[in-house]
Amino acid sequence: MSVNEQALTSDEETLHRLGYAQELRRRMSGFSNFAVSFTIISILSGCLTLFYFGMDEGGPAIIVWGWPIVGIMTLLVGLSMAEVCSSYPTAGGLYYWSAKLARRNGPAWSWFTGWFNFLGQVAVTAGIDFGAAFFINFLLDLWFGFDLSHPWHTVLVYAIVLFVHGMLNQFGIRLVALLNDVSVWWHILGVLIIVGAMIFGLKSGAHHESAKYVFTDLENLSGFKIGWWYILPVGLLMAQYTFTGYDASAHMTEETHEASTAGPRGIVMSILVSLIAGWVLLIGMTFAIQKGNYAAEAAAGTAAPAQIWLDAVGRTGAELLLLVVIGAQLFCGMSSVTANSRMIYAFSRDGALPGSNLWHRVNKRTRTPTNAIWLAAGGALVLGLPYLWNGAAYGAVTSIAVIGLYIAYVTPTFLRLRQGESFQRGPWHLGKRSYVIGWIAVVWVVLIAILFMLPQFGPIGLKTFNYAPVAVVVVIGYAGIYWAVSARNWFKGPKVQGTPEELAAIEHELSA
Repeated sequence: MSVNEQALTSDEETLHRLGYAQELRRRMSGFSNFAVSFTIISILSGCLTLFYFGMDEGGPAIIVWGWPIVGIMTLLVGLSMAEVCSSYPTAGGLYYWSAKLARRNGPAWSWFTGWFNFLGQVAVTAGIDFGAAFFINFLLDLWFGFDLSHPWHTVLVYAIVLFVHGMLNQFGIRLVALLNDVSVWWHILGVLIIVGAMIFGLKSGAHHESAKYVFTDLENLSGFKIGWWYILPVGLLMAQYTFTGYDASAHMTEETHEASTAGPRGIVMSILVSLIAGWVLLIGMTFAIQKGNYAAEAAAGTAAPAQIWLDAVGRTGAELLLLVVIGAQLFCGMSSVTANSRMIYAFSRDGALPGSNLWHRVNKRTRTPTNAIWLAAGGALVLGLPYLWNGAAYGAVTSIAVIGLYIAYVTPTFLRLRQGESFQRGPWHLGKRSYVIGWIAVVWVVLIAILFMLPQFGPIGLKTFNYAPVAVVVVIGYAGIYWAVSARNWFKGPKVQGTPEELAAIEHELSA
């Protein structure tokens, strides 16, 4: 028996022990697992699509210093998640972990963790592809006059991007796996190209700002006349939103070889590499801001980096950099739909979503959850539609992603901490450092969940309202009512699919 076959057999045995059949095809390496999370974090997507937010809510100082602060705290959250992932390498990930780690009321903990994860996953897919739509629209405006100021133009591009990502995930899963690997190098080279252009490619008349400006200057274009104690913490959203989606490594464990170690490493390494590369990118971008054009560049909104490039390196250079970034954003959105659909597939496998039988179906030919793919894309489209009348909608979408995902991220950690030494560690663990790291992670998530529900732009009105609290309340209110009147009577947490013989029969039917 080959090494790969031994690893595959071991992974199948682990999955069977957790109660599930090997329905999805296990073909991802450890590097591919890391690549999915790194691609979804996507420093060329999150950093740049919310760059305008940092410019408005604190300026250069919050852009440059907010990143390492948030990155280090995120690394602690990721380390805590990775330890649990090693013990329970399943596609359900977070909600499965909560069910197994809760001392009492496991089904309730699992239910609400899953719904927060579902909300965050759909929102992060929306944020990624919506951001890509802004950059594509900016490029189309340069080339064909497809005016960025018309909201429906951006929403149309957004819908097309989501459709393409849905089709790729349905019919091109082998291509998706290959593109995930390519995406890692695209992002790294993309950062080097952009930073290189910002250092060596400035056009005549453009200049670099001083180090003092880049590292200490504060700006407030939020519309609020309020102290820095409020503006600067809100400005951390730029960095915190970027550091989302790394739970993908957990959701892809049923398709990864040596999952109990590859999944945790994928989570941690995706955060660490993004932390380093993203800081280099942000410093390079901030040095290239043309101080005299600051307000105009920030006013370009999500496309602010493109305006900075126009001012710094000229039209041709800006177009080339836009193509680099759009490519990275499309990689990112494609991977987000993949991870999102796997979470929906797993949650539906346990009957937790309305219409679960539909969303859980696996295409026998491609061995992918086709219907879950389209629910992921359709849900993301719905979240982006308020942009038609609310110009601050993108900030709200990213806030929803952060709140939903991070509550789901840290709930299993909280439950694991309550277990103490009775927690059964997997082969990848933190040892005695679990408790300090875990409690810091819990406190951090409580703080940011409150912070990103606050108003972001003023004066508060229909066009500036942060509807993140509304979306969170609607989804969690629905989940809570659904639980109280129905689900608590039948949802018992993750369901095992049967005896070893029954699991083998499921696998045989899919491979037939």
